Amino acid sequence: MISTKGRYAIRVVIDIAEQDKGTRVPLGDVAERQAMSEKYLQRIAKSLVEAGLLVGVGGRGGGYALARPAKSISVFEVIRAAEGSLASVACLEKGAEPCERAQNCKALRLWRGLDKMTRSYLEGVTVADLVDTNTAEAD
Repeated sequence: MISTKGRYAIRVVIDIAEQDKGTRVPLGDVAERQAMSEKYLQRIAKSLVEAGLLVGVGGRGGGYALARPAKSISVFEVIRAAEGSLASVACLEKGAEPCERAQNCKALRLWRGLDKMTRSYLEGVTVADLVDTNTAEAD
């Protein structure tokens, strides 16, 4: 399940993409438009900057901007930056201890397939797709 942090990260990136007028977007403005805590958004923005998805400048006239065009930032990248992992089960998380039951696990193929399908779908949706509501899927 994607946590509040992951959902908020998507909203932040969409908001910043919508405001893209060649200037930086103050996080306080994003927080106000999105009805979110600015303090919480600071932590999310830090994760997005560390992942190379946002660039930020502090001080007067500072704020955040997308590090790349919205059409080149996938939803997968944003959620992974916020969540750290999107593994469906603990044994598939990066750096997880090898599962002693993996050799006999009848469900492992299911979990790997689910992870592959989820990643593929989220990599196929860009921030630009979400900004352009005319191309958003209805289902």
